[in-house]
Amino acid sequence: MTYPALAGRTALVTGAASGMGAATARLLAAGGATVALLARRTDRLTELAAKITADGGRALAVTADITDRRAVQDAADTVRTALGGVDLLVNAAGVALPNPADLHRLDEWTRMVDTNLTGTLHVIDAFADDLVAAAAAGRSADLVTVSSVSARTAYPAFAVYAATKAAVSHLSASLRTEYGPKDVRVSAVEPGLTDTEIVRHIDNPGLSAQFAAMMDAVPVLRAEDVADLIAYTVSRPRHVHLAHSLVVPTRG
Repeated sequence: MTYPALAGRTALVTGAASGMGAATARLLAAGGATVALLARRTDRLTELAAKITADGGRALAVTADITDRRAVQDAADTVRTALGGVDLLVNAAGVALPNPADLHRLDEWTRMVDTNLTGTLHVIDAFADDLVAAAAAGRSADLVTVSSVSARTAYPAFAVYAATKAAVSHLSASLRTEYGPKDVRVSAVEPGLTDTEIVRHIDNPGLSAQFAAMMDAVPVLRAEDVADLIAYTVSRPRHVHLAHSLVVPTRG
């Protein structure tokens, strides 16, 4: 699907090097939005920006690690200089590193908190004023964060990942009370099992095999499915707000 209401908008998508972020960036650009692509992997961003441009869209690749607040602030300056302020922010960067708690993987816990929660806060902090300004000018303004079904459902080995996603879902709900009166729509999207790189980063052989079996057993979501929901959410009329969406495989 395409969404003509996206024409003329300026978006920033984190996690744009792969998965849901890349799929969302492609779909927003196909709808006519100018898209700033933010992630750590320059080669992936450059390739995606070139593809979007070749397809008739407009994209800007900006390399930054969202766990580094200064890098995110610099990226925001780069985007404003090149494109002006954004009116659409999609927080799609994230990492899932499941392991049983009794393995004491502090390294994984820290990485998930730093990326999924603190990194998301860094990005919101850097771009929230742009969204408020866009709304004050009478334009649609959206802040979308990709959370997870894990925010509401307990799974073994996912305790810390689930905690970070529950945090960002509640963060979205709380920010909605602050930014809603300023006409900025704050939305959380919670996908179930999705075929993305995140699943393939699991370093526990037992869990990897379990996920492989699950993905073979039922048709799971694709990154494009989540991107379509995000594009639908942000293309509603300005007075319509889809504040929270849970999307799961039909058999999942």
